[in-house]
Amino acid sequence: VQLVESGGGLVQPGGSLRLSCVASGFTFSSSYMRWHRQAPGKERELVAYISSAGGITNYAESMKGRFTISRDNAKNTVYLQMNSLRPEDTAVYYCNARVWGNDYWGQGTQVTVSS
Repeated sequence: VQLVESGGGLVQPGGSLRLSCVASGFTFSSSYMRWHRQAPGKERELVAYISSAGGITNYAESMKGRFTISRDNAKNTVYLQMNSLRPEDTAVYYCNARVWGNDYWGQGTQVTVSS
């Protein structure tokens, strides 16, 4: 199983970024996918998840209305569109898949929101 995130960077408050995670080594179209994040000195937290076909999504409360998770099963890719970014969104963002009961993580992509 391999998960490779990209799309992070430095953005000003109020700006937008789109993260991508390309998956391989498992049946992507059969798997729920999740985005988590970890800010310095804080525990990793769930940002959002999406069902295998994309019909079900859910978000942490502070991300609702600002973030959108989506997927393209033909490309084995899950996305996280982040709008109206705030300094408190600064964190390393990780893609996660649970395959046969085991959790797999990407290497993470840094998102920094600062003026």
